[in-house]
Amino acid sequence: MSLLTVAIIAIIAFALIEAPLFAVIAALSMVCLYAVDADPMAIQTVLIEMNRLASMPVLVALPLFTFVGCLLTETQAPRRIMNFMQAAMGWLPGGLAIAAVCSCAFFTALTGASGVTIVAVGGVLYPILRQRDYSEKFTLGLLTTSGSRGLLFPPSLPIILYGVVAQIDIQQLFTAALIPGILSILVMSAYAFANQVRTTQRPREPVSFQGLKTAFMQGLWDWPIVVIILVGVYGGFVTIAEVSVLVVVYVVVVECFILREISFWRQLPAIIIESTILSGAIIIILGVALGFTGYLVDEQIPNRILAYFTALTQSRLAFLAGLNVFLLFVGCTMDIFSAIIIVVPIIVPIAVQYGVDPVHLGIIFLMNLEIGYSTPPVGMNLFIASLKFKKPVTLLYGASVPYLILMLALLMLVTYLPDLSLCLLK
Repeated sequence: MSLLTVAIIAIIAFALIEAPLFAVIAALSMVCLYAVDADPMAIQTVLIEMNRLASMPVLVALPLFTFVGCLLTETQAPRRIMNFMQAAMGWLPGGLAIAAVCSCAFFTALTGASGVTIVAVGGVLYPILRQRDYSEKFTLGLLTTSGSRGLLFPPSLPIILYGVVAQIDIQQLFTAALIPGILSILVMSAYAFANQVRTTQRPREPVSFQGLKTAFMQGLWDWPIVVIILVGVYGGFVTIAEVSVLVVVYVVVVECFILREISFWRQLPAIIIESTILSGAIIIILGVALGFTGYLVDEQIPNRILAYFTALTQSRLAFLAGLNVFLLFVGCTMDIFSAIIIVVPIIVPIAVQYGVDPVHLGIIFLMNLEIGYSTPPVGMNLFIASLKFKKPVTLLYGASVPYLILMLALLMLVTYLPDLSLCLLK
């Protein structure tokens, strides 16, 4: 058995006992690079790629938006958002459920973390929905799958990370994701509307303009965050990195000195450390993964995989179908950040050869991982929701199925109708 084989087996063994992902990828990168040239100096490719990553101006947005998400999680912002959504939509059949979907999407977009939304927002919404006669199965399925709805809206961290890895303009990705993201909200809302009309005879709540005004005024300091992000991302006045700086400054000033929900001296340092650990872990993994990407490119691994696929089929439609199946599997077995870092460098050059627009591919990729979060048997959201709501995970499997069917149908539309993603870029 060769030394290379022994080294790879050892790396796999460490991965199976849950060694840190960055260590596994770094070791794999160095072993593969050394195997090509048998020269220790080849290992410096990893350092070169990490240096190239550090020189990307857009990368600053990742830790800054991570900090914003961690900060808002510790405030009353999720409850204020939910109260406004409820006041705005509670009069509709299924209005509270629609408000829950919108609240989850809003909060997930800000934090970039589906599981955090289930814990922070889902924990508040679950008892309210149950008190309003929504069935347990409907409520569990709604909150479990809604946790990942906001990943297509700015300032979504997965979109920023995808743009960095695939070297695609991030503002174009946000623009392309807008229509699919809105459609996902509308599909979930339509199902909630239809379910409530069919299953309950409870009188609808009357429209309360006073309640709407009160809820809006309670969140008065939260709404400028939305304006800054939307104008910055879609207006083209500033870059995504500049938007992240503006949002951080605004949120810190508001939460620490105006609303005073966060103590600048007692709580803020801990939040900074928490966000630094999270974003630092992502950036370290990204840096060593780029070294592995360099190995893949040098050895033309994507070209070999492409040759294998084209030997099976030259049909673009068949390739997209197989890609969706593969990405759903990836989405339910890996967290979204690891999946982007590891899988994107391999599939992008292959998809381009099949005539798939790189921006469109990004939306397909992210929608698949969004769905994968709630896909049985090992979707991450299923287990987080099981722990949070103290329900058997098998119950959540069945509760999530109707929503997954709807999302898969939307995924097919977005996959085979590229204009749904690309029309705003033309």
